[in-house]
Amino acid sequence: MGLLSTMHLQGRTSELHLFGQPDLMDIIEMQLRLSQTVLRYNLIFHPIRQYAGSVILDDDDVIVRTVLLNHRIPCTGFLFKEKPKPRKLIINQLQKYHIPFAYYNKLKDGEDFIDDDGEVIPNSELTMPSTPPRSYAFCSDTIYDETIAEEVKGVDLLYHESTFLDDMSERASATYHSTAKQAAAIAKKAGVKKLVIGHFSARYKTLDDFLNEAQTIYSNTELAIEGRTFRVEPEYPLS
Repeated sequence: MGLLSTMHLQGRTSELHLFGQPDLMDIIEMQLRLSQTVLRYNLIFHPIRQYAGSVILDDDDVIVRTVLLNHRIPCTGFLFKEKPKPRKLIINQLQKYHIPFAYYNKLKDGEDFIDDDGEVIPNSELTMPSTPPRSYAFCSDTIYDETIAEEVKGVDLLYHESTFLDDMSERASATYHSTAKQAAAIAKKAGVKKLVIGHFSARYKTLDDFLNEAQTIYSNTELAIEGRTFRVEPEYPLS
């Protein structure tokens, strides 16, 4: 609610689409009413289905799906996947073979070029791969649940909550949270490229043990420290 109010005070006028649990809008409307606030912008609320994952955004660049988490109250994760981009044209090669402009889009889609004499010029000589599509999964409050690994399989970057260390696994289970070791187990099972853990309990004064514990299971793990930036780095194809 603080973020919505800040955007209002800063003069935002463009509409804002908000995705969340159905009851969330009741909370927002109550706070707006009690604070006698009328937002400068149009807030468009999209309730998320609590019983099944679904696509909530699908445009030319990205597809976003919800991921069902397993918590004491309804809680939803999100999976962001970029769509594959067309191949990049190699301009000097196009000029060399006198490729007509009208054929460029077909080359971007991976087609070979056939000239007037019937000679086939392989697409690999005329184009190169674009940046591979990236993927990111955000899994907030949840107990250890192996079905999540299937939902986020192979993503470039996974954020997974890690409230407790493994010596408090019973407490984690009772409160529907995960340990650092359990978060790492999900990452390993899902075959993700990198894991970022966060949502640490305030009982811990230092976080080194979280990192050490997770890295015993999954080495490519980092801590979600406020202010840090993590790049989503896809693997580039060989050709």
